[in-house]
Amino acid sequence: MQTLVRRATMDPTPNRKTAPIPLDECGLSAAADIVGDRWILLIIREVFYGVTRFDDIRADLGIPRSVLSQRLARLIDDGMLVRVAYQQEGQRKRFEYQLTRKCADFLLPIAALWQWAEAHLDRKPSGLQLRQRSTGAELRVGLAPVSARIPADDVAVSFAAPDAHPPAAD
Repeated sequence: MQTLVRRATMDPTPNRKTAPIPLDECGLSAAADIVGDRWILLIIREVFYGVTRFDDIRADLGIPRSVLSQRLARLIDDGMLVRVAYQQEGQRKRFEYQLTRKCADFLLPIAALWQWAEAHLDRKPSGLQLRQRSTGAELRVGLAPVSARIPADDVAVSFAAPDAHPPAAD
C-alpha cells in the first residue's frame, strides 16, 4: 500500500497544466513555423528597410550565400516575398525581393518587437519612427479596438536625422 501512495504523489500528471489551444491549432505556432528563425526575421527587416537585392541583403547581414538563398526561397514559398526580375544596362538579369501583402501586414509584430527591444534590452534608440501617412501622427504598437485599425499601407517607416545617432566608433 505504501508503494502505491508514493507513486501517486510522484506522478505529476494530476497537476499538469496544458495550454487551452492545441499546438496544431495555434496561430502563434503557425507563425513561428514561418518567421521563427533569426535569419528570416532579419531578411524581412532588410526588405522592410528597402534593401531588396540579394547582394545588398547579404552584405548588410553578413549571411552566407547558401543560407540567404535557402531563406529567401522559403519566404517566397510561404508567400511573404516575391522575386522580381531587373536588369541594369550591360548586366545579366538579376532579381530583387519585394514584400507581399501578407508580409506587409507583418509590420505590426515586427514593430512590436522593435519597441519591446528598445524598452527592455539596453539598446540605444534606433531612431525608427512609425507614422500614419494620412495624418502624420506618430504610431506605437498597442491594443486598440478593432474599429481603430490602421491599414499597413497607411503606415510610413522612417528614421531620425542621421546626426541624432552618430555611427559607433571602430
